[in-house]
Amino acid sequence: MVTGGTGALGRGVCRALLDAGAELHVPAFESEVPAGFGFADEPRVELRCGIDLSIEDQVVDYFASIPRPWATINLAGGFAMSPLVETSLAAFESMWRINVVSCFLSTRESVKRMREADEGGRVVNVSARPALVPTAGMVAYASAKGAVATMTQALAEELADERIWINAVAPSIIDTPANRSAMPDADHERWPSPACLSHTILSLVSPDNLCARGSIVPVYGRA
Repeated sequence: MVTGGTGALGRGVCRALLDAGAELHVPAFESEVPAGFGFADEPRVELRCGIDLSIEDQVVDYFASIPRPWATINLAGGFAMSPLVETSLAAFESMWRINVVSCFLSTRESVKRMREADEGGRVVNVSARPALVPTAGMVAYASAKGAVATMTQALAEELADERIWINAVAPSIIDTPANRSAMPDADHERWPSPACLSHTILSLVSPDNLCARGSIVPVYGRA
């Protein structure tokens, strides 16, 4: 199960999972198939549009309607930056709901379904470099991604005896078309690509991952 699977990183992760033989369930916030998502007709992909992962009832209903997942990859989230005194409470709460609430609800409902069989499972969340490295002008975003990191480590301890390994990756700025457009003069070759990040994520969700849990993996490339 891949939240945020229609985004730039999500598409890279979906491609890598399909290449590895996985069957995917992808909830999308958009009401129609997003432009650029090239897997809607792939028989091993079930895309469901119109799912708001920050609304509890929608998440509960969605997870009840799909097969029990082996792994959930929580890529859904958002980014905004502004200095402290220019950050409204609404903006702060928006970052919290988009990044933290969506991750919490998806993880909770995933674990409920994973417990239907005594086979363990895997969850990978997405924190961010500003949650680990102090960064000015990102108080709302860094606070939200810091909460994702803390939640990851707390749940890794809680679920260890059930062999449900929970980890997170913490990217720097990712090499996507939108980021290149926003920072045209940057050295884009130093940024980690979605394909590179996908390799790390797949290693964490693999059944071959027999011991890594509670990690917040820096995935900065050369950025």
